[in-house]
Amino acid sequence: MTVLARKIRLIMKLRKSGITDTKVLGAIERIPRELFIPSYFHDQAYEDIALPIGRGQTISQPLVVAAMTQALQVNDRHKVLEIGTGSGYQAAILAKLCRRVYSIERHRPLLSGAEERLNALQIRNITCKAADGMKGWIEQAPFDRIIVTAAAGDEAPAALLEQMNIGGIMILPMGRDKASQFIYRVTRDEQGHHFEQMMPVRFVPLLPKVARDEPDPVIDDATLNYGAGEDVFVEPDVPSWLQKPA
Repeated sequence: MTVLARKIRLIMKLRKSGITDTKVLGAIERIPRELFIPSYFHDQAYEDIALPIGRGQTISQPLVVAAMTQALQVNDRHKVLEIGTGSGYQAAILAKLCRRVYSIERHRPLLSGAEERLNALQIRNITCKAADGMKGWIEQAPFDRIIVTAAAGDEAPAALLEQMNIGGIMILPMGRDKASQFIYRVTRDEQGHHFEQMMPVRFVPLLPKVARDEPDPVIDDATLNYGAGEDVFVEPDVPSWLQKPA
C-alpha cells in the first residue's frame, strides 16, 4: 500500500471515529507524520497507534491528536501554547490552524530534532524553547488556547490556568495513574475555570524542570509497548463531545 493510500485510510478512520472538523482533518492530511518518527517505524506512520520518539516519549496516536485538536476549537486568530513539543508533530498540526504556536519541551534533544523538522517543512509560525512546561510561558501570556500533551496528575498546573485568556480553552490529560487518566477540557470565563471530563487516555506524566541530557536507555517501556502504551485512546466508543460544534 502506498503512503497516499495509508494516509487516506487513516483520514477515513478518523472521520468514522467522530473527527468531523474538516480543517483538523486537512491539517493532518498535509503534515507528513513519517517525518516525525524514527525511520524504522515509517511503515507504521499512518497506523492509528502511538510510536516511540526517544527519551521515553511517544508521538501520540493520530486519533488522540485529532480529538484534542478538534476539542481545542482553534482558529486563525488564536495564539496557542503547547506543553510538550516532543517530535513537533502536534505543533505542526496546530500551526496550520492558528496564528502562532508557542511550544515548550523539557528534553533538549527532542526539542532540537523538532525544530529541525519544522524548519525543513518551512513552518514559520512556531516558537519553541526548553523550559519547565508546568510554569507556562509568562512572557507571551495570556493564551487563547493551551494544549498539554502529558498527564498533569490530579490538578491542572496553576500557572497554566492563570495564563488562559478569558474565553480561552485548555485541553489536557489528568490522572495520577494510567488507569484513571482522562482528557479534560477547561474553559475560562469571568466566573472562573470550568472542567469537562472527556475521553480516557494513557499519557506519560507531566514533569517539572528541564530534563538532564542523558543517553537514551537501550530499552524503554515506550519501545516495548508502543502499540498500546502512551498517548492512546483507551476505549473505542466515540463520545458526543467529539462532534464538531454547531
